[in-house]
Amino acid sequence: MAGKEPFVYIDGEYHPKGEAKISVYDHGLLYGDGVFEGIRAYNGTVFRLREHVERLFEGLRVIRVNIPLTKEQVMNAIVETLRRNNLSDAYIRLVITRGRGNLGLDPRSCPKPSIIIMTEPVLPAHGKEAREKGVTAVISSLRRDMVDGTSHEVKSLNYIQSVLSKFQAIDSGADEVVMLDHRGMVSEFHGSNLFIVKQGIIHTPTSAAGILHGVTRARVMKLAEELGYEVRERDITPYELMTADEAFLTGTMAEVVPVVKIHGVLIAEGKPGPVTKEIIRAFQRIIQDPKEGVPIREAISIPAKTRN
Repeated sequence: MAGKEPFVYIDGEYHPKGEAKISVYDHGLLYGDGVFEGIRAYNGTVFRLREHVERLFEGLRVIRVNIPLTKEQVMNAIVETLRRNNLSDAYIRLVITRGRGNLGLDPRSCPKPSIIIMTEPVLPAHGKEAREKGVTAVISSLRRDMVDGTSHEVKSLNYIQSVLSKFQAIDSGADEVVMLDHRGMVSEFHGSNLFIVKQGIIHTPTSAAGILHGVTRARVMKLAEELGYEVRERDITPYELMTADEAFLTGTMAEVVPVVKIHGVLIAEGKPGPVTKEIIRAFQRIIQDPKEGVPIREAISIPAKTRN
């Protein structure tokens, strides 16, 4: 793809990246009214594609947006976009907005949602060095929203809380930032899920902490059990986090990354632990397995008009 702009899918048509546009009246832009998914393709297979699309449709149901495509059609549109861009390893951004409407909050002014798919080659959020040496984090002064409010269980287009928290990590010279919930319990990192290891048992916060139901998180929990570890979902205090034997994060872009220092406190010896290392090795194996996703070559393409 060197020297050639990738195509972007917008509402059934393909546009060169430099010409891909939506209306300034789109409620996704005006109000963050929509949902999105970040997805990875590895070696010709879209990793956990069905699970990502399932989560997308759950979010659409909650925010009451109906799109004219089925889940299968959305998956096929993603695969066709990868094909047109000749990508076998890529980051995929799928965005659904409520669509173009009036300058007001009334969703009835938006007759048609916008469906956008972007695919580009990309490196992990944290590279090989981070997997080997680990990253650092601080604890944010901002709290995750309550689950009866604008819950982060919905992967919405409004990430301002995470952006402001990231500034706290930047200002502190840390790589990541830990979010607490309204009770002061550990929730997640600003853009990834959180795990700790204590006495050989793996722990991760529950839905009650306002976490995103991470697709990578779910696969890592299953993977850890396949490796023989016990995995518990429970409340975790900041004290338990900082006194853990190991800590790591998971996410589509990050994959699995050790966390070795939190709020100035070293996690155990301040280096990746054996459980985390084993999970990283196993995860790197499964992302290359075609059974873990949808092979690009086998999906049914969706006819769509291309603009040159």
